[in-house]
Amino acid sequence: MKRTVVVAGALLLGISAVMADQKLAVEQDNLMRSQGKSMYVIMGKMVKGETPYDQKAVDDALTQLESDVKKIATTFANNPKEDVVDAKFGSSQKIWQNKTDFDSKIPPVQKAIADVKGKVNSLDDLKVAFKSINDRCTDCHETYRVKLK
Repeated sequence: MKRTVVVAGALLLGISAVMADQKLAVEQDNLMRSQGKSMYVIMGKMVKGETPYDQKAVDDALTQLESDVKKIATTFANNPKEDVVDAKFGSSQKIWQNKTDFDSKIPPVQKAIADVKGKVNSLDDLKVAFKSINDRCTDCHETYRVKLK
């Protein structure tokens, strides 16, 4: 009887750890998706001419992006050791092998956003701002994001 209780308890602990890892992986994925929405769905489509320029949408996207980027270091503080089920992209294990370098990629993104926030007043301004921010995002993605599918 004691052995059954111990085995059941160990299984529950294992299941809890897996669920916690998946929850953390989803939290990290959701943060990146939110940033992707601001960058590529809202501003990127305007830059490509797929949607008309919308000042309020740009301002809101930059505000959301600024807020999201502040959360990267804490959201990626721990390694979930697994990827989100059916995700197209995931986090490279290099993040936690070189956390200092990963964290060093955040301030340049914050600076790029701060440099353009409140100064984008036209599609031409947005194109310059988009490239500046996207280049800083790409600096991190090249090393710390992996394509899963």
